[in-house]
Amino acid sequence: MFSRKNRRPKSPELLKAWESLDSGDLPGALRVLRASAGEAPLAEVAQVTARAAAAAGFDDLRQAAEALAARPERAQEQYDFGYACVERGVPVLAIPALGEALRQVPQSAAVLRELVTAYEREGRHREAVTVLSAREETLADWPDRYLLAYNALMSGDLVLARHQHDLLSDPAADPEDQVWLPARDRQRAMLQRAASAAQASPLDGSDLRGWQYVMGGTLLGTLSPFGFDAGMNGRYAWLQDSCDLCLRGLLRLKAVLEATGVRPDAVALLPDRDSHILGLAAAEVLGLPARPFEGAEPGTVVVAHDLNELAGAERGPEILAGLRERAPGQVLHEHASCWTDPPAVAADSVGLLHQHLTAPWAERMRLDEDGEVGQTPADDRPAAEIAAEITAADPTPDEGDGSAPADPLDRLTDLASAVADTWLRGPRDGLRSAGPVPSSRFA
Repeated sequence: MFSRKNRRPKSPELLKAWESLDSGDLPGALRVLRASAGEAPLAEVAQVTARAAAAAGFDDLRQAAEALAARPERAQEQYDFGYACVERGVPVLAIPALGEALRQVPQSAAVLRELVTAYEREGRHREAVTVLSAREETLADWPDRYLLAYNALMSGDLVLARHQHDLLSDPAADPEDQVWLPARDRQRAMLQRAASAAQASPLDGSDLRGWQYVMGGTLLGTLSPFGFDAGMNGRYAWLQDSCDLCLRGLLRLKAVLEATGVRPDAVALLPDRDSHILGLAAAEVLGLPARPFEGAEPGTVVVAHDLNELAGAERGPEILAGLRERAPGQVLHEHASCWTDPPAVAADSVGLLHQHLTAPWAERMRLDEDGEVGQTPADDRPAAEIAAEITAADPTPDEGDGSAPADPLDRLTDLASAVADTWLRGPRDGLRSAGPVPSSRFA
Protein backbone atom coordinates (compact mmCIF):
# COMPACT_ATOMS: atom_id res chain seq x y z
CA MET A 1 0.00 0.00 0.00
CA PHE A 2 1.02 3.59 -0.53
CA SER A 3 2.67 4.59 2.75
CA ARG A 4 1.92 8.31 2.49
CA LYS A 5 -1.75 8.11 1.66
CA ASN A 6 -2.95 9.30 5.06
CA ARG A 7 -0.58 12.26 5.31
CA ARG A 8 -2.04 15.66 4.75
CA PRO A 9 -0.34 17.89 2.16
CA LYS A 10 1.58 20.90 3.43
CA SER A 11 0.80 23.28 0.58
CA PRO A 12 -2.06 25.58 1.65
CA GLU A 13 -3.97 25.22 -1.61
CA LEU A 14 -3.63 21.46 -1.73
CA LEU A 15 -4.64 21.29 1.91
CA LYS A 16 -7.90 22.95 0.81
CA ALA A 17 -8.33 20.22 -1.79
CA TRP A 18 -7.66 17.58 0.84
CA GLU A 19 -10.27 19.10 3.14
CA SER A 20 -12.74 19.15 0.26
CA LEU A 21 -12.19 15.42 -0.10
CA ASP A 22 -12.69 15.03 3.67
CA SER A 23 -16.16 16.52 3.21
CA GLY A 24 -16.92 14.47 0.10
CA ASP A 25 -16.65 17.42 -2.27
CA LEU A 26 -14.80 15.81 -5.17
CA PRO A 27 -15.61 18.57 -7.72
CA GLY A 28 -14.35 21.20 -5.27
CA ALA A 29 -11.12 19.28 -4.75
CA LEU A 30 -10.60 19.00 -8.51
CA ARG A 31 -11.12 22.74 -8.96
CA VAL A 32 -8.36 23.45 -6.44
CA LEU A 33 -6.10 20.80 -7.99
CA ARG A 34 -6.52 22.30 -11.45
CA ALA A 35 -5.72 25.79 -10.19
CA SER A 36 -2.63 24.84 -8.20
CA ALA A 37 -1.10 21.93 -10.14
CA GLY A 38 1.48 24.12 -11.89
CA GLU A 39 2.93 25.56 -8.68
CA ALA A 40 2.53 22.91 -5.98
CA PRO A 41 5.11 20.17 -5.29
CA LEU A 42 4.63 17.28 -7.66
CA ALA A 43 4.54 14.69 -4.87
CA GLU A 44 1.71 16.52 -3.11
CA VAL A 45 -0.27 16.97 -6.33
CA ALA A 46 0.05 13.23 -6.86
CA GLN A 47 -0.94 12.55 -3.26
CA VAL A 48 -4.18 14.51 -3.54
CA THR A 49 -4.85 13.17 -7.04
CA ALA A 50 -4.53 9.60 -5.75
CA ARG A 51 -7.19 10.22 -3.17
CA ALA A 52 -9.46 11.99 -5.67
CA ALA A 53 -9.01 9.17 -8.18
CA ALA A 54 -9.93 6.61 -5.55
CA ALA A 55 -13.10 8.55 -4.80
CA ALA A 56 -13.94 8.66 -8.51
CA GLY A 57 -13.23 4.95 -9.02
CA PHE A 58 -10.29 5.59 -11.41
CA ASP A 59 -8.01 2.79 -10.27
CA ASP A 60 -5.44 3.32 -13.03
CA LEU A 61 -4.98 6.97 -12.11
CA ARG A 62 -4.91 6.15 -8.40
CA GLN A 63 -2.11 3.63 -8.87
CA ALA A 64 -0.08 5.99 -11.07
CA ALA A 65 -0.56 8.85 -8.61
CA GLU A 66 0.45 6.74 -5.63
CA ALA A 67 3.58 5.60 -7.45
CA LEU A 68 4.52 9.19 -8.28
CA ALA A 69 3.89 10.41 -4.74
CA ALA A 70 6.25 7.70 -3.48
CA ARG A 71 8.94 8.37 -6.13
CA PRO A 72 8.38 11.91 -7.47
CA GLU A 73 11.91 12.18 -8.86
CA ARG A 74 11.58 9.27 -11.32
CA ALA A 75 10.79 10.00 -14.96
CA GLN A 76 8.86 6.77 -15.54
CA GLU A 77 6.48 7.53 -12.67
CA GLN A 78 6.12 11.10 -13.94
CA TYR A 79 5.23 9.83 -17.39
CA ASP A 80 2.82 7.16 -16.14
CA PHE A 81 1.03 9.73 -14.01
CA GLY A 82 0.83 12.21 -16.89
CA TYR A 83 -0.45 9.52 -19.25
CA ALA A 84 -3.17 8.47 -16.79
CA CYS A 85 -4.21 12.08 -16.21
CA VAL A 86 -4.63 12.66 -19.95
CA GLU A 87 -6.61 9.45 -20.29
CA ARG A 88 -8.91 10.43 -17.45
CA GLY A 89 -9.61 13.92 -18.76
CA VAL A 90 -7.46 16.02 -16.42
CA PRO A 91 -4.56 17.00 -18.73
CA VAL A 92 -3.82 20.11 -16.67
CA LEU A 93 -2.52 17.80 -13.92
CA ALA A 94 -0.38 15.94 -16.43
CA ILE A 95 1.57 18.93 -17.75
CA PRO A 96 3.96 19.55 -14.79
CA ALA A 97 4.80 15.86 -14.47
CA LEU A 98 5.35 15.36 -18.19
CA GLY A 99 7.39 18.55 -18.40
CA GLU A 100 9.70 17.28 -15.68
CA ALA A 101 9.94 13.87 -17.36
CA LEU A 102 10.94 15.52 -20.62
CA ARG A 103 13.60 17.55 -18.81
CA GLN A 104 15.09 14.31 -17.53
CA VAL A 105 14.77 12.34 -20.79
CA PRO A 106 14.80 15.02 -23.53
CA GLN A 107 15.33 12.42 -26.25
CA SER A 108 12.05 10.62 -25.51
CA ALA A 109 9.58 11.03 -28.36
CA ALA A 110 6.78 9.42 -26.33
CA VAL A 111 7.11 11.90 -23.46
CA LEU A 112 7.21 14.79 -25.93
CA ARG A 113 4.08 13.59 -27.73
CA GLU A 114 2.15 13.00 -24.53
CA LEU A 115 3.07 16.46 -23.26
CA VAL A 116 1.91 17.98 -26.55
CA THR A 117 -1.35 16.04 -26.27
CA ALA A 118 -1.87 17.44 -22.76
CA TYR A 119 -1.20 20.97 -23.98
CA GLU A 120 -3.61 20.51 -26.88
CA ARG A 121 -6.42 19.26 -24.70
CA GLU A 122 -5.97 22.28 -22.49
CA GLY A 123 -6.03 24.58 -25.53
CA ARG A 124 -2.44 25.66 -24.79
CA HIS A 125 -1.29 25.40 -28.38
CA ARG A 126 1.39 28.08 -28.15
CA GLU A 127 3.16 26.09 -25.41
CA ALA A 128 2.95 22.98 -27.57
CA VAL A 129 4.64 24.95 -30.37
CA THR A 130 7.38 26.08 -28.00
CA VAL A 131 8.25 22.61 -26.79
CA LEU A 132 8.17 21.12 -30.31
CA SER A 133 10.16 23.98 -31.89
CA ALA A 134 12.92 23.50 -29.32
CA ARG A 135 13.44 20.00 -30.77
CA GLU A 136 12.73 20.73 -34.43
CA GLU A 137 15.97 19.24 -35.75
CA THR A 138 15.11 15.84 -34.27
CA LEU A 139 11.40 15.73 -35.08
CA ALA A 140 10.02 12.84 -37.07
CA ASP A 141 7.69 13.94 -39.85
CA TRP A 142 4.80 11.92 -38.37
CA PRO A 143 3.49 12.70 -35.96
CA ASP A 144 5.92 15.32 -34.63
CA ARG A 145 6.25 17.77 -37.52
CA TYR A 146 2.53 17.45 -38.17
CA LEU A 147 1.91 18.32 -34.50
CA LEU A 148 4.11 21.39 -34.84
CA ALA A 149 2.23 22.55 -37.94
CA TYR A 150 -1.14 21.83 -36.35
CA ASN A 151 -0.41 23.61 -33.09
CA ALA A 152 1.11 26.56 -34.93
CA LEU A 153 -2.13 26.82 -36.89
CA MET A 154 -4.26 26.52 -33.77
CA SER A 155 -2.24 29.24 -32.05
CA GLY A 156 -2.70 31.61 -34.99
CA ASP A 157 0.80 31.40 -36.49
CA LEU A 158 -0.02 30.82 -40.15
CA VAL A 159 3.54 31.48 -41.32
CA LEU A 160 5.01 28.71 -39.16
CA ALA A 161 2.09 26.37 -39.89
CA ARG A 162 2.51 26.74 -43.64
CA HIS A 163 6.29 26.31 -43.43
CA GLN A 164 6.01 23.09 -41.44
CA HIS A 165 3.17 21.84 -43.62
CA ASP A 166 5.23 22.49 -46.75
CA LEU A 167 7.94 20.22 -45.34
CA LEU A 168 5.31 17.47 -45.26
CA SER A 169 3.97 18.15 -48.77
CA ASP A 170 6.39 15.87 -50.59
CA PRO A 171 4.69 12.49 -51.18
CA ALA A 172 7.78 10.91 -49.68
CA ALA A 173 6.81 12.57 -46.41
CA ASP A 174 3.34 11.02 -46.30
CA PRO A 175 2.68 9.05 -43.09
CA GLU A 176 3.48 5.35 -43.28
CA ASP A 177 0.85 4.65 -40.65
CA GLN A 178 -2.51 5.24 -42.31
CA VAL A 179 -4.06 6.23 -38.98
CA TRP A 180 -2.54 9.67 -39.61
CA LEU A 181 -4.13 10.18 -43.03
CA PRO A 182 -7.30 11.83 -41.66
CA ALA A 183 -5.12 14.22 -39.64
CA ARG A 184 -3.13 15.08 -42.77
CA ASP A 185 -6.30 15.72 -44.77
CA ARG A 186 -7.81 17.81 -41.99
CA GLN A 187 -4.72 20.00 -41.79
CA ARG A 188 -4.68 20.49 -45.57
CA ALA A 189 -8.33 21.53 -45.43
CA MET A 190 -7.65 23.99 -42.61
CA LEU A 191 -4.83 25.66 -44.53
CA GLN A 192 -6.97 25.83 -47.67
CA ARG A 193 -9.71 27.49 -45.65
CA ALA A 194 -7.17 29.92 -44.19
CA ALA A 195 -6.04 30.90 -47.68
CA SER A 196 -9.60 31.61 -48.80
CA ALA A 197 -10.63 33.37 -45.58
CA ALA A 198 -7.57 35.64 -45.69
CA GLN A 199 -9.05 37.36 -48.75
CA ALA A 200 -11.76 38.94 -46.60
CA SER A 201 -10.76 38.47 -42.96
CA PRO A 202 -7.67 39.63 -41.04
CA LEU A 203 -7.12 36.33 -39.18
CA ASP A 204 -5.58 38.26 -36.32
CA GLY A 205 -5.89 37.66 -32.60
CA SER A 206 -9.41 39.09 -32.37
CA ASP A 207 -10.86 37.64 -35.58
CA LEU A 208 -13.19 35.06 -34.05
CA ARG A 209 -15.28 34.66 -37.19
CA GLY A 210 -12.28 34.11 -39.45
CA TRP A 211 -10.62 31.56 -37.18
CA GLN A 212 -13.90 29.75 -36.57
CA TYR A 213 -14.05 29.16 -40.31
CA VAL A 214 -10.41 28.07 -40.55
CA MET A 215 -10.73 25.55 -37.74
CA GLY A 216 -14.00 23.87 -38.59
CA GLY A 217 -15.41 25.27 -41.82
CA THR A 218 -18.10 27.09 -39.84
CA LEU A 219 -19.41 30.52 -40.80
CA LEU A 220 -20.31 32.35 -37.59
CA GLY A 221 -23.35 34.57 -38.06
CA THR A 222 -23.36 36.90 -35.06
CA LEU A 223 -20.86 38.16 -32.49
CA SER A 224 -21.61 38.87 -28.86
CA PRO A 225 -21.44 42.59 -28.01
CA PHE A 226 -20.40 41.86 -24.41
CA GLY A 227 -16.91 41.46 -22.96
CA PHE A 228 -15.18 41.79 -26.30
CA ASP A 229 -12.08 43.50 -24.89
CA ALA A 230 -11.99 41.08 -21.94
CA GLY A 231 -11.04 38.22 -24.25
CA MET A 232 -14.47 37.01 -25.33
CA ASN A 233 -13.92 38.36 -28.89
CA GLY A 234 -17.56 37.80 -29.82
CA ARG A 235 -18.37 34.74 -27.71
CA TYR A 236 -21.16 34.67 -25.16
CA ALA A 237 -20.64 33.25 -21.69
CA TRP A 238 -23.94 32.65 -19.85
CA LEU A 239 -26.87 33.57 -22.06
CA GLN A 240 -30.63 33.47 -21.75
CA ASP A 241 -31.46 33.20 -25.42
CA SER A 242 -34.26 35.14 -27.08
CA CYS A 243 -36.50 34.92 -30.11
CA ASP A 244 -34.78 38.08 -31.33
CA LEU A 245 -31.40 36.33 -31.40
CA CYS A 246 -32.91 33.26 -33.07
CA LEU A 247 -34.35 35.41 -35.86
CA ARG A 248 -31.12 37.36 -36.28
CA GLY A 249 -29.19 34.11 -36.67
CA LEU A 250 -31.65 32.81 -39.28
CA LEU A 251 -31.51 36.03 -41.27
CA ARG A 252 -27.74 35.81 -41.30
CA LEU A 253 -27.97 32.19 -42.46
CA LYS A 254 -30.16 33.41 -45.33
CA ALA A 255 -27.55 36.05 -46.22
CA VAL A 256 -24.77 33.42 -46.18
CA LEU A 257 -26.72 31.12 -48.51
CA GLU A 258 -27.25 34.02 -50.94
CA ALA A 259 -23.58 35.12 -50.77
CA THR A 260 -22.27 31.61 -51.46
CA GLY A 261 -24.79 30.82 -54.18
CA VAL A 262 -26.19 27.82 -52.30
CA ARG A 263 -29.84 27.25 -53.20
CA PRO A 264 -31.47 24.69 -50.90
CA ASP A 265 -34.89 23.31 -51.69
CA ALA A 266 -36.15 22.37 -48.22
CA VAL A 267 -35.56 22.64 -44.48
CA ALA A 268 -35.04 19.31 -42.73
CA LEU A 269 -36.64 19.20 -39.27
CA LEU A 270 -34.68 17.40 -36.56
CA PRO A 271 -36.69 15.40 -33.98
CA ASP A 272 -35.77 17.23 -30.75
CA ARG A 273 -38.25 19.93 -29.71
CA ASP A 274 -35.77 22.83 -29.66
CA SER A 275 -34.55 22.09 -33.18
CA HIS A 276 -38.08 21.43 -34.45
CA ILE A 277 -39.18 24.90 -33.29
CA LEU A 278 -36.21 26.61 -34.89
CA GLY A 279 -36.56 24.55 -38.08
CA LEU A 280 -40.15 25.67 -38.56
CA ALA A 281 -39.04 29.29 -38.14
CA ALA A 282 -36.16 28.74 -40.59
CA ALA A 283 -38.52 27.40 -43.23
CA GLU A 284 -40.57 30.58 -42.98
CA VAL A 285 -37.53 32.89 -43.06
CA LEU A 286 -35.96 31.06 -46.01
CA GLY A 287 -39.23 30.62 -47.89
CA LEU A 288 -38.78 26.84 -48.12
CA PRO A 289 -40.96 23.83 -47.36
CA ALA A 290 -40.21 21.88 -44.18
CA ARG A 291 -40.07 18.13 -43.91
CA PRO A 292 -38.71 15.60 -41.39
CA PHE A 293 -34.97 14.93 -41.44
CA GLU A 294 -34.21 11.75 -43.38
CA GLY A 295 -30.42 11.68 -43.36
CA ALA A 296 -28.10 12.66 -46.20
CA GLU A 297 -30.45 14.56 -48.49
CA PRO A 298 -28.85 16.84 -51.10
CA GLY A 299 -30.11 20.39 -51.12
CA THR A 300 -31.57 20.47 -47.61
CA VAL A 301 -30.86 22.85 -44.75
CA VAL A 302 -30.70 20.87 -41.50
CA VAL A 303 -31.52 23.22 -38.63
CA ALA A 304 -30.43 22.46 -35.05
CA HIS A 305 -30.89 24.65 -32.03
CA ASP A 306 -27.95 23.16 -30.11
CA LEU A 307 -26.16 20.03 -31.34
CA ASN A 308 -25.10 19.03 -27.83
CA GLU A 309 -28.77 18.99 -26.84
CA LEU A 310 -29.55 16.92 -29.94
CA ALA A 311 -26.89 14.43 -28.84
CA GLY A 312 -28.94 13.68 -25.73
CA ALA A 313 -32.19 13.13 -27.63
CA GLU A 314 -33.55 9.85 -28.93
CA ARG A 315 -31.57 8.85 -32.06
CA GLY A 316 -29.36 11.90 -31.45
CA PRO A 317 -25.97 10.13 -31.65
CA GLU A 318 -27.08 8.27 -34.77
CA ILE A 319 -28.18 11.52 -36.43
CA LEU A 320 -24.93 13.28 -35.54
CA ALA A 321 -22.88 10.41 -36.95
CA GLY A 322 -24.80 10.71 -40.21
CA LEU A 323 -24.21 14.45 -40.36
CA ARG A 324 -20.44 14.17 -40.18
CA GLU A 325 -20.22 13.62 -43.94
CA ARG A 326 -23.13 15.42 -45.51
CA ALA A 327 -24.74 15.08 -48.90
CA PRO A 328 -23.79 17.50 -51.70
CA GLY A 329 -25.40 20.86 -51.08
CA GLN A 330 -26.65 19.83 -47.64
CA VAL A 331 -26.12 22.58 -45.05
CA LEU A 332 -26.11 22.13 -41.28
CA HIS A 333 -27.07 25.25 -39.32
CA GLU A 334 -26.72 25.31 -35.54
CA HIS A 335 -28.20 28.30 -33.77
CA ALA A 336 -26.20 28.08 -30.53
CA SER A 337 -22.88 26.22 -30.39
CA CYS A 338 -20.96 25.65 -27.16
CA TRP A 339 -17.37 26.89 -27.48
CA THR A 340 -16.20 25.32 -24.20
CA ASP A 341 -17.65 21.90 -25.06
CA PRO A 342 -17.82 21.70 -28.87
CA PRO A 343 -20.33 19.26 -30.37
CA ALA A 344 -19.18 16.09 -32.08
CA VAL A 345 -19.92 17.57 -35.51
CA ALA A 346 -19.05 21.07 -36.71
CA ALA A 347 -21.94 22.92 -38.34
CA ASP A 348 -21.53 24.80 -41.62
CA SER A 349 -23.31 27.81 -40.16
CA VAL A 350 -23.62 28.84 -36.51
CA GLY A 351 -25.75 31.65 -35.16
CA LEU A 352 -23.72 32.33 -32.01
CA LEU A 353 -21.13 30.81 -29.68
CA HIS A 354 -21.95 30.35 -26.00
CA GLN A 355 -20.63 28.76 -22.84
CA HIS A 356 -24.01 28.07 -21.27
CA LEU A 357 -27.38 28.85 -22.84
CA THR A 358 -31.05 28.65 -21.91
CA ALA A 359 -33.47 28.41 -24.83
CA PRO A 360 -36.14 31.13 -25.09
CA TRP A 361 -38.92 28.62 -24.42
CA ALA A 362 -37.15 26.73 -21.61
CA GLU A 363 -37.58 27.30 -17.88
CA ARG A 364 -35.73 30.53 -17.17
CA MET A 365 -34.51 32.70 -14.34
CA ARG A 366 -36.34 35.96 -13.69
CA LEU A 367 -36.07 38.80 -11.22
CA ASP A 368 -39.23 39.41 -9.19
CA GLU A 369 -40.50 42.90 -8.38
CA ASP A 370 -39.10 42.56 -4.87
CA GLY A 371 -35.65 41.72 -6.27
CA GLU A 372 -35.82 37.99 -5.58
CA VAL A 373 -34.65 35.53 -8.22
CA GLY A 374 -37.36 33.17 -9.41
CA GLN A 375 -38.12 30.84 -12.29
CA THR A 376 -40.52 31.16 -15.17
CA PRO A 377 -42.03 27.86 -16.33
CA ALA A 378 -41.12 26.35 -19.67
CA ASP A 379 -43.28 27.38 -22.63
CA ASP A 380 -45.25 24.28 -23.61
CA ARG A 381 -47.16 25.82 -26.50
CA PRO A 382 -47.12 23.95 -29.83
CA ALA A 383 -43.86 24.30 -31.76
CA ALA A 384 -45.57 26.18 -34.60
CA GLU A 385 -46.80 28.92 -32.25
CA ILE A 386 -43.32 29.52 -30.84
CA ALA A 387 -41.82 29.44 -34.35
CA ALA A 388 -44.28 32.17 -35.36
CA GLU A 389 -43.08 34.24 -32.42
CA ILE A 390 -39.50 33.88 -33.70
CA THR A 391 -40.36 35.06 -37.20
CA ALA A 392 -42.20 38.08 -35.74
CA ALA A 393 -39.31 39.03 -33.43
CA ASP A 394 -37.00 42.06 -33.66
CA PRO A 395 -33.56 41.10 -35.09
CA THR A 396 -31.96 44.45 -34.22
CA PRO A 397 -28.64 43.74 -32.48
CA ASP A 398 -28.16 44.51 -28.81
CA GLU A 399 -25.91 47.51 -28.18
CA GLY A 400 -24.00 45.50 -25.58
CA ASP A 401 -21.52 47.03 -23.16
CA GLY A 402 -19.74 49.24 -25.69
CA SER A 403 -16.63 47.06 -25.88
CA ALA A 404 -17.35 45.36 -29.20
CA PRO A 405 -16.80 46.79 -32.67
CA ALA A 406 -19.75 47.01 -35.02
CA ASP A 407 -20.66 43.77 -36.80
CA PRO A 408 -22.36 44.83 -40.04
CA LEU A 409 -23.84 42.18 -42.29
CA ASP A 410 -21.38 42.84 -45.11
CA ARG A 411 -18.45 41.59 -43.00
CA LEU A 412 -20.14 38.20 -42.85
CA THR A 413 -21.23 38.15 -46.49
CA ASP A 414 -17.81 39.31 -47.72
CA LEU A 415 -16.23 36.38 -45.89
CA ALA A 416 -18.92 34.00 -47.16
CA SER A 417 -18.31 35.11 -50.75
CA ALA A 418 -14.54 34.70 -50.35
CA VAL A 419 -14.81 31.16 -49.00
CA ALA A 420 -17.63 29.92 -51.24
CA ASP A 421 -15.27 27.49 -53.01
CA THR A 422 -14.05 25.88 -49.77
CA TRP A 423 -17.32 25.94 -47.78
CA LEU A 424 -19.35 22.72 -47.44
CA ARG A 425 -16.34 20.52 -48.12
CA GLY A 426 -15.15 17.39 -46.41
CA PRO A 427 -15.98 15.79 -43.04
CA ARG A 428 -16.68 18.18 -40.22
CA ASP A 429 -14.81 17.17 -37.08
CA GLY A 430 -16.24 18.96 -34.08
CA LEU A 431 -13.64 17.76 -31.59
CA ARG A 432 -10.09 18.09 -32.82
CA SER A 433 -7.53 15.46 -31.83
CA ALA A 434 -3.79 15.22 -32.22
CA GLY A 435 -4.10 11.64 -33.38
CA PRO A 436 -3.59 8.24 -31.78
CA VAL A 437 -2.55 7.87 -28.17
CA PRO A 438 1.15 6.95 -27.80
CA SER A 439 2.54 3.92 -26.04
CA SER A 440 2.32 3.65 -22.26
CA ARG A 441 6.12 3.37 -22.02
CA PHE A 442 8.42 6.26 -22.86
CA ALA A 443 11.56 4.28 -23.57
